[in-house]
Amino acid sequence: MLAQRLSPEKLAAYDPAALAGAVLLAPVGLTTGTLRKGTQLDAETGDLLVAAARSGILSRPVRLAWPDPADLHEDDAARALAVAAAGSGVKQLPPRQSRLDLVAAWDGVLHIRTDALLRLNTIDSLELFTLFHGQAVQAGQVVASVKVAPHLIPKALVETGVRIASEHAPLVDVQPYLALEVAALVAETIAGPALARFEAGARTKVEALGCHFAGTTVISSGEPDAQREARAALESLAIARRLPVILVGGVSAGDPLAPLYAALRSLGGRVVRHGVPAHPGSMIWLAELAESQLLGLPQCGMFTMATAADLILPRLLTGERLTRESLAELAHGGVLTRETRFRFPPYAQDLEAPEG
Repeated sequence: MLAQRLSPEKLAAYDPAALAGAVLLAPVGLTTGTLRKGTQLDAETGDLLVAAARSGILSRPVRLAWPDPADLHEDDAARALAVAAAGSGVKQLPPRQSRLDLVAAWDGVLHIRTDALLRLNTIDSLELFTLFHGQAVQAGQVVASVKVAPHLIPKALVETGVRIASEHAPLVDVQPYLALEVAALVAETIAGPALARFEAGARTKVEALGCHFAGTTVISSGEPDAQREARAALESLAIARRLPVILVGGVSAGDPLAPLYAALRSLGGRVVRHGVPAHPGSMIWLAELAESQLLGLPQCGMFTMATAADLILPRLLTGERLTRESLAELAHGGVLTRETRFRFPPYAQDLEAPEG
């Protein structure tokens, strides 16, 4: 790259054709408008600059850089990185002020390969920045942006970034919500208005994400019937009906004697994790039985609140199979406050936050 600062007098002596391909390192104001920094000159803009210098319109030096054969313009570099990084559910917008945005093609959950993202961003001058991994996003929302710091960059650096993104493809993608059937299971004494509030909260969350809420099964909370009823409910929902997601209210992650856990084990199921590293909602648990995933909250009332469950439920409703490791990732950013509501689905923006 050859960079020069040309005074108006020197620029006036230039053949406009000699400016073709050069890149402006600072904006230049003309009577017809402003040429922004990063603009790569062509015959027309070269003519405008030389004419402005010759007419006396330009009063300050113009800073220009001519690319070497091994250089890429920032917009071309950003496009190459965006193509390599973007997976399904991600659309590329045109470059704007040297930044290229990636937007969600549909409502769903954003997935980021964070290790690869870190590797790519250790390359000097390459920038790819995103929303949070696992965040619920809406169609048209910006989920990531690509930017190259200098206006001209060695092609070899960009090729290294493209290789990293390609090796871990897709580095950025949005998994859509599926039209799943979801049921609820209540393992505490609840009836009347409380049950209606629970069902309304669960239904609102499920249906807001494009799924169908199939109703609630209430089981006994006392021995000796509790384990038998819990087993019968799990057999019906998870084994016979093969529902992919079951919401469970009234069972705490801290109660190993809960009859539902015994019923789960008796059918060959298992708890994936007791509790999640996020608050509010640290006593949430996740289990699996056959092809079903069970998301449990210690009190039914929490289904009407905004908690860590609202980071987990959207992922389940995309069909993602959550693991102990994927739940452990909630620890980074696990302090959930009103200021972090942007990470939740739209339905959760106005929900009550639990105390303690």
